Amino acid sequence: MLLAVDCGNTNTVFALWDGTRFLGTWRMATDWRRTADEYYVWLTSLIRFREVEAAVDEVIISSTVPRVVFNLRVLADRYFGCRPLVVGKPECRLPCPPRVDEGTQVGPDRLVNAAGAFDRHGGNLIVVDFGTATTFDVVDDDGAYVGGVIAPGVNLSLEALHMAAAALPHVDVTKPQRVIGTNTVACMQSGIFWGYVGLVRGICERIQAERERPMRIIGTGGLAPLFGQGDVLFDRVEDDLTIHGLTVIHAFNKETA
Repeated sequence: MLLAVDCGNTNTVFALWDGTRFLGTWRMATDWRRTADEYYVWLTSLIRFREVEAAVDEVIISSTVPRVVFNLRVLADRYFGCRPLVVGKPECRLPCPPRVDEGTQVGPDRLVNAAGAFDRHGGNLIVVDFGTATTFDVVDDDGAYVGGVIAPGVNLSLEALHMAAAALPHVDVTKPQRVIGTNTVACMQSGIFWGYVGLVRGICERIQAERERPMRIIGTGGLAPLFGQGDVLFDRVEDDLTIHGLTVIHAFNKETA
């Protein structure tokens, strides 16, 4: 049984993969101080609650927070008796290496998104991931990650707006009924929602113009379904794209071992 761990700046997702399907997926806040023992107690409690029969003997990790990886390695070694694959480390091979400037370190989440998207949709893609940052990953015809764009995340922008303008409240991210708001909350919601619709559309159009070809656009991340509703931004929305990418990379490493 494979345990796939996707550690982002805000949340960490754990998923059990039996080789054909996910038996369970769980999410917790990312905290580098959390110990391997805490991970194990929390995870096994949720597994028992779901009544899943799971004997984990393989682990793969993708983490954008380097300090978290140590305790996740300890978790794999101490409780599951295995050495984990860590995306971005030399021992973890990719189906197609990235083609970027020499010396550039690509975020593991972006490499995993490229692998997962290519496996499901083939090449010539733009993957838009709504996380702490909003990232655009360009996947070439052969599945290689060839660069992209990083913009501030939606919730990060809202927090910055609230912090810099004391009179502006915290608001939920939602699609407003009208573009023109008639109160402060509606104005902020319209600015965030339609502002990011414009950002996504504009950047994707510029990427396609630069590459001189049409490209399929895949949305992922927690807010992708929200920004995909009522406005044709994406060809597909894939909630589990990153976790799926981890299973693809793990399978590739087993096949080429």
